[in-house]
Formats: sequence, C-alpha cells, structure tokens
Amino acid sequence: MRDFLIWMYSTTQPLWSIPPECVERVREALGAGWRVLSVEEEQDATGDGPVSTPAGVLEEMSGAEVFVGFGIGRDAFLAGQRLRWVHSAAAGVGRSLFGEMVESDVLFTNSAGLYAEPMSEHALAMILYFARGLDVAAAGMRSRSWKREALAGPAGPLIDLEGRVLGVVGYGGIGRAVGRRAAALGMRVWALRRSPPAQGDLPPEVERMWGAEDLDALLEGSDYVVLTVPETPSTIRLIGARELGLMGKGAVLINIARGRIVQEVALADALRAGRLRGAGLDVFEVEPLPAESPLWGLENVLLTPHVGGISLGFWGRQTDLLIRNIRRYLDGRPMENLVDKRLGY
Repeated sequence: MRDFLIWMYSTTQPLWSIPPECVERVREALGAGWRVLSVEEEQDATGDGPVSTPAGVLEEMSGAEVFVGFGIGRDAFLAGQRLRWVHSAAAGVGRSLFGEMVESDVLFTNSAGLYAEPMSEHALAMILYFARGLDVAAAGMRSRSWKREALAGPAGPLIDLEGRVLGVVGYGGIGRAVGRRAAALGMRVWALRRSPPAQGDLPPEVERMWGAEDLDALLEGSDYVVLTVPETPSTIRLIGARELGLMGKGAVLINIARGRIVQEVALADALRAGRLRGAGLDVFEVEPLPAESPLWGLENVLLTPHVGGISLGFWGRQTDLLIRNIRRYLDGRPMENLVDKRLGY
C-alpha cells in the first residue's frame, strides 16, 4: 500500500480542518492501492509551516509517499523517508524551505492562487474603507460624535476611486485578482513583478508593469499600494522608512502578504506623523500582534487578524487542486503550483 498522509486539523480554528467529504474525494481519486490517513492532531494553520510536528503525525510520516498539510516541518520531512510529494495548503512556503527540502528531489506544491478571491476582496474592502472615510465614521460612532463636517467638509477624506492609481507589488494570482477588481472600479493599475512581460503583453487591466528595480517609481505614483509579494530574502523589510517617504501624503498602504515585508516601527512613525492617509494590515511581524504595538493606538489604521484568506469556498477549491494534481502525479505529468524551491515561491 502507498500512503497519502493528510494533516489539516484544528479545533481552535475549525475552518482549517479538512472536511470528511474532501478526504473521501481524495480517496476516490487515488483509487486502489492507496491508504489515505487524515491525522487529527492540533495545528496552527496561519503560517508557512509548523515549528514542530506532533508525535502522532511523525509516527505516520515514515510510510508516507505524499504529505498534505499547511507546510511541513523539518522534523516531519526528515521522518518521511519515502516522501515523493509534499503539498502545502498555504500560499507562503518560507518556513518549509529548510536546506534538506531545497536540496531534495521531493516535489513541493502549494496553494498559491486559491486565496486570490477572498484576499483580493479583503484588499478592496480596505481600499474602500479609507476612500469613503469609514475610519472617521467609526471614530465618530465610538465617541457618539456626528462627523458630517469631518467627512463632507472641504478637508474631508471622501474621494472617487475612478482614475486613482493602484500600485500592486507582486503581480501573481492574488495581485492580479486585486488588479482586476480595482480596474472594474475605474482605477488605474500599476504593477511590479520579478519578471515583467513586454509592454505589449500586459494583462488587459494593467496600465504599467515594472521589474523589482522600479519599486520607487511605483510608490511615488500610487494612491494605494497593495503588497502581495511572497516572503523571500529579497522581500523581507522591503518597505521601510525610505520607501514610506516616497509615498504621497494621501496614500494608503495595504499589506495582505506577510508581516515581515513591512518595517512596522517605521510605518507606525509615518502614520503617527500624518505622512500617509492610512494603512490596512492583515499580517504582522509578530502574530498575534503584541498588545504593546504602537499600531493598536492609531485611528488611521485598519487591523484584521490574518483572516484575509478565509472563505467558505476554500475547501472546494483546495480539494479540486489536490485532485487535479493527484491525477498529474499518478500520470507522471507536470504538477500545478509547483514551487521553485530555490526562488522561494
């Protein structure tokens, strides 16, 4: 028998537990000769891979040919002497790319793109939050103040999105989903990606696209900047005091990627000094965000607790991807969402 091991289970975050009907669909796709094991051991599904693996999972790793989880820990990988394919149900893979994984010939796929719909809608909600002055309205509700003059007066924050520039840093599946939605509202979409296409081959919603070396130009010209890049050595602390200083005073920064891409102290300083209109943050350098973080006390910040990718449609999309890749794996065909382990995504 060939073992297909699944570890996606949480009692504290039940939306991240694989439903039994999805396990059954995997079992049917594999057919005879395979044993599907879904281990019910608690895990944290919000990162790029577990820090450590429970003994119950490690015990099953020795016979596993395929492992599916929210990333894989080094301890589990080393225990999996028969591993040929690892699939991460997360989009980021940074914590799973330890040396042994990178140097191995084990196939590594992830779920990049499956989070595009909810995450792009989350980013759009943050854009609208500031464009329509909902931060000012919420402050008025808390203080029982009628904020009409603050909202509708000549210095008010209410603007039209049409014609405004949205800069998307990292134009992969999630970035493009953000761009399409913004373009539908009449925004001008500028994008940054590691290997941009020729200008004549741009996606239809994109007005301009640059390589990573042109980050400054994108920051200087954008009214809203959305970060959707993967966390790699080249993107950690990508946005600091210098980069924030390039953005206009009315600009908004939105981070739905990974917390370490933004230097939070520099961002808090810029927001406190009024050098930015605001920031929408779903990810943080340390999670949960510590109580002493200066971000908590700022009214021009919208904080959400790393929930941008959560959607009731997740497991249908996840299982569809797994089944497509099971068929490719059994047939020896190239896999969808194959991670370049050296590039880090």
